[in-house]
Amino acid sequence: MTLWTKGTAAADWVTRFTVGDDAAWDTRLLPYDAVGTAAHARALVGAGVLTPDEADAIGAVLADVRDDALAGRLAVTTADEDCHTVLERVLTERLGATGAKIHAGRSRNDQVLVALRLWLRDALAAVAGEAAATAAALVDMAEATGDALMPGYTHTQRAMPTTAALWAAGYAELLVDDLAGLAEARARADVSPWGSAAGYGVPHLDLPRDAHAADLGFGRVQRHVTAVQLSRGKTEAAVVHALVQLGLTANRLASDLVAFASAEFGFVALPAEHTTGSSIMPQKRNPDVLELARATVHRLTAELHLLLTLPANLTSGYHRDLQLTKEAVMRATLAALDLFTALRHVLPGIVWDRDAMRTALSPDLFATAEANRRVSAGEPFRDAYRATAAALDTLATPSDADALGAYATPGAPGTVDVAGLRAALAAVIGDVTGR
Repeated sequence: MTLWTKGTAAADWVTRFTVGDDAAWDTRLLPYDAVGTAAHARALVGAGVLTPDEADAIGAVLADVRDDALAGRLAVTTADEDCHTVLERVLTERLGATGAKIHAGRSRNDQVLVALRLWLRDALAAVAGEAAATAAALVDMAEATGDALMPGYTHTQRAMPTTAALWAAGYAELLVDDLAGLAEARARADVSPWGSAAGYGVPHLDLPRDAHAADLGFGRVQRHVTAVQLSRGKTEAAVVHALVQLGLTANRLASDLVAFASAEFGFVALPAEHTTGSSIMPQKRNPDVLELARATVHRLTAELHLLLTLPANLTSGYHRDLQLTKEAVMRATLAALDLFTALRHVLPGIVWDRDAMRTALSPDLFATAEANRRVSAGEPFRDAYRATAAALDTLATPSDADALGAYATPGAPGTVDVAGLRAALAAVIGDVTGR
């Protein structure tokens, strides 16, 4: 029987339906719940519930619990109900009546949010680190490939010349923007719900909410206690929306590389250790890592859809529906972490085939350059456009120097700002990790 039953055990199917996979997710939260509960014990000293010695004893036990959870020696099972019950069980087993005092002044509703938001702070910093490493690999690629020319595409048709450096720089800049969005979402989640209890505060106890938030390093407190449960799903959706933006960038990057690695393009060779073989075709190497990277955004958007729609039409206050928001945000965060861990490992091993890219530069890709050359000589653009279109068969592929020399505007082929990208990346990673 769990701590919070009213004397009647639930049927097995009720437990399965209401608990689901919560034990696995709560095992991840267990060390964070231990940290949050130790801070709760310290706050209860100020509220007159615990003595300093009792809080110290609780903190010592919880430090052991945290270490055991991180080392995999302690996990949450279905029989435990949740990570909160595990903590209270261990505390009462080791400290008796002192441990039994620990739940004063809180509900599992604010307790789980403290643990979840502490977890998110670390997990999102880890995602940011991997995404930043991916962006840094792209900047390194831009610097290494220099001015290697290749076709640029619109409508999946050859359109105008570009460079491998500009391809990489464009994705790096987009990741910098995405990381800025992640920093905003992480800041939105970096708010203490403690002291809201079940959503309506705690009578008779004067809880030091600001001191508790500062103790755990939260950026601020959710001041009005009713806002805490009203924000469930919204805060998580803001986080996952930021992860979706990162996933969309990764999706298009991976799509490009899958195409570029095909025999029809042949622009890149993928690292063999990040491809897989066919079960029937001896010659095949498949870009499975990149294909799954491309697909991950759909997993992220599925979790976002749940978070956007689940709170709709709920009345104020807590509802069990909201339990599902925990799994959704944690699942999405871990998927994003895996995604960018994969990409930052794959990118440094990619080799660009300059000859194949150069061979693909057919003369018609320089039609726009010819039309603009006429414009620079004083010809109206529409006249230059028509004249160039009428003489496409006379165009030739220029030398690399001439092709790149036609561009003077920063950010165009041949004018990639590697130093600027590195500076922007360094600034944003500080924002998103708090370092």
